[in-house]
This record gives sequence, C-alpha cells and structure tokens, in this order.
Amino acid sequence: MAHNDPYATGMALTRLVSGCLEVLAALLIWRVARVDRALEINALLAAVGPLAMVLATAIGLAGAAGAMPPLKLALILAGVALILIGTRL
Repeated sequence: MAHNDPYATGMALTRLVSGCLEVLAALLIWRVARVDRALEINALLAAVGPLAMVLATAIGLAGAAGAMPPLKLALILAGVALILIGTRL
C-alpha cells in the first residue's frame, strides 16, 4: 500500500496520536480509580478532541486547497466552526 500523500499521512498521524491519548487517558482513569481524579483527567482530555479535529481538518484543507472551489473550502471551515461553537454552548 503506497502512502505518498503527505496531507493524508498528516491527517492519519494526527488522529493516531489523538486516539493514543484517549486510550492513555482511559488507562490512567482506570489506574487512579477515583472519580475526582478521573474528572480532572477527562477535563484535560476534552481539549484534545477539538484540537485534533481542527488540526486534521486544517491539514486536509491545505492539501485540497488547490483542487477545491473556494466556496466549498469556506463551507467546510464554517462547518468546523459551528461544531466547535455547538460543543461549547
């Protein structure tokens, strides 16, 4: 299997790191076995998900910028912004 698109590789690596952090946090929560500490770990982890999404989307948009009409790029960015706004309300 050829992996010659650096943008797709960057997106995959971003998601891989994010997933590893999720698993690590789950193991850490399991290990501490206290609700107060688990909530702290979960709160720290809550920042990782949106950051990973924004980073992976930015990498993908950078790779697709030349092949995609500006209106589509703007709609994708607006969608990401709405997701972030919606999760913060």
